[in-house]
Formats: sequence, C-alpha cells, structure tokens
Amino acid sequence: MRLSQFSRRAAAQPWCGAILDGDTVIDLPAAGDAAGVDIPRTLSALLDRWHWAEKVSMAVTYATEHGTAREDLDDLVRHAPVSDPGKVVCVGLNYEDHAREGDHPIPDEPVLFSKFPTAITGPGAEITWDPAYTEQVDYEAELVVVVGREARDVSVDDAWEYVAGVTVGNDVSARDLQHGDGQWVRGKSLDTFAPIGPELVTLDDVDDPHDLDIWTDLDGERLQDSNTENFIFGLDELVAFCSRAFTLDPGDLIFTGTPPGVGVYRDPPVLLDDGDRVTVGIEGLGELTNVCRHR
Repeated sequence: MRLSQFSRRAAAQPWCGAILDGDTVIDLPAAGDAAGVDIPRTLSALLDRWHWAEKVSMAVTYATEHGTAREDLDDLVRHAPVSDPGKVVCVGLNYEDHAREGDHPIPDEPVLFSKFPTAITGPGAEITWDPAYTEQVDYEAELVVVVGREARDVSVDDAWEYVAGVTVGNDVSARDLQHGDGQWVRGKSLDTFAPIGPELVTLDDVDDPHDLDIWTDLDGERLQDSNTENFIFGLDELVAFCSRAFTLDPGDLIFTGTPPGVGVYRDPPVLLDDGDRVTVGIEGLGELTNVCRHR
C-alpha cells in the first residue's frame, strides 16, 4: 500500500490518498464517506485511528468497485506524506563508512538527535535558506520510518508491529551551524530542511527494508550510493531503542541515518547552492526531488 497527501491546487488543504497502479489516487476521506467509513483528512490523524489499515482497505475497495473518489495523479499536487509529526527523531552515524569518513568512532548504541517538525516539506518543494545565515548546506539521503502505533518500551522482536511504513528523506544540514554549535538541532532544523516523500510505503510492499539501494544525485551526478544492508542498527532496533527513552506516537518520524558521500566530507567539499536540484532515491520507495533556493 502506498499512501500520501495531495491537493488539487498548491494552496489548498491536503488530504490523504492511496495510490493505485502508479497513476490513480483514491481520495480516502471522500471514499470513506461514500463507504460509511470514517477517514480523517490528514495521514497522521488516520494513523492514530484504530485498525487504520483495514479502514483504508475498505475505502479503496468501495471506490474501486463503484468508480468513485478517483483522481489522476498527474492532476494533483503532492505534499509530504506526513506534514505534522509530533516528533522528528534522527539517528546519526548509522552507516559505519559514513562514521569513518567524518573521523567519528563507531557508536555502540544509536546516536539520537532531533529536527523540529517545522522543517518538514514535501516532494517538489523548495529547500530554502538565507546565505547570510548559513553558507554550508549539505544533503543526506535517509530512509525514514513512519510510526503507526503508540510505542513505549517495546522489544526489538515486536518493533515491526509499530511501524506504519517507510519513506524517503533528505536530512538537509547547515554544517557551519551544526559544527559551530557543538550540537546538531539548529543546523538540522531550519525551515524546509526535512523533505520527505513521495509516499509512505507500508511494509507489506517492501521486500526487505534492510536491503534497499539508497542514493543521492546532485544535478544528475551521483554522490551517495549505498544500501541499507550497511546499517549499524536496523529499523527494529531503532524503534525499540527510541521507545525505551520516550513514547513514539502515530505519525512520528525516525530518520535512520545517511551513507557515505555527503558533501562536507568530499575533497573538495560539494555543498548545495541556489538552483541546485537534489534527488534522493531508495529502491522500491521512489525518488524525492527538491530544488534549492536562496531567500
């Protein structure tokens, strides 16, 4: 199942939809209303509903059988699949070769930090910053976990039950702020610095989340090229680890770390600039493209 948020106009309030056959979107609130199934407008609110996946299946089945609430994907504006997470948890140094390229020790347990939810933006949106405020903006390809159930102190064996699905993310980072502050929140949390999308893919549509190619292209040049089999800590371990520290709520996001090849550690460094087009891709999940703009 592939879910995201859409609107018919750029400025309109988005609604959650299910993507069928790559080019048709079911308007889930409209389909649910027709089928007598209560489906809220936003995807995060839907994930907070009991048996949300069954409700989506019922709405999609009704819309397919009755030819209602169907939209052409090309006629819609895509938004971030989750635009209002309560928490955006990030994992640093989760690929051994990325830790080594930055001359960091290999962590014995996950290194956590956060991005503010106001950093979230979607596919096709601009990544913007004031060049007088930061001069070293970098890309980071990441697989992002979307939490599907309240999770508190869950085991590694049970962790998958709390995952709604996964999506593509770009942990955009202002390196001068990040390294200058001595901690990472400000440099990671500027508005638009957390693009995600294009859609949430449920685990039943992912062959193996621990064996997916992941890459970054900058203006068509491949700069990151790895596979999630190189994780130090798997997704189940990360969900369990986070849940031991704090409650994870439906719609919360976990950025799971980036592979080697980030711009700041290249020789010479390759940093983002006005007009750059950056694409992060993950096998089976799609590609997330954003254009960079100074403001």
